[in-house]
Amino acid sequence: MDKIKNLVHLHNLLSHPEGGFYRETYRSEFSTGIFYLLTKGQKSSFHRIKSDEMWHFYNGDSISIVEITDKGAIKETLLNEDNVQYVVPAHVWFGAYLPDGSEYAFTGCTVAPAFHFSDFEIADKASLLKEFPNAKDMIEKLLK
Repeated sequence: MDKIKNLVHLHNLLSHPEGGFYRETYRSEFSTGIFYLLTKGQKSSFHRIKSDEMWHFYNGDSISIVEITDKGAIKETLLNEDNVQYVVPAHVWFGAYLPDGSEYAFTGCTVAPAFHFSDFEIADKASLLKEFPNAKDMIEKLLK
């Protein structure tokens, strides 16, 4: 727990609307960068943005990035010290959670073109369940 408190304090992290903690570290008209921290018991709710988002693993434990494909299947990608980068394509519903045994994951995200909160959409659970009934279990897991 001290490690998590230290990360939040050291990097001046704030609560993120999708879950977890973040801080913007870079902004230009072409791209943005953030630190992102997810801790045990938190989740990154399903959301989508209008740009590609590259995730970077820095330290901690494994984090699972979850996408809903255009056919409604679930695609999970584990980020950890063995797999340190992954790109979620623009307009894809995605979220993240910590697998069993993970206490925290300290990551970063680079978005290009640049991220704007006006391009950010958190999923409506009922709408997502209607559109992707085959993804029900994961939708239930990552949305309230």
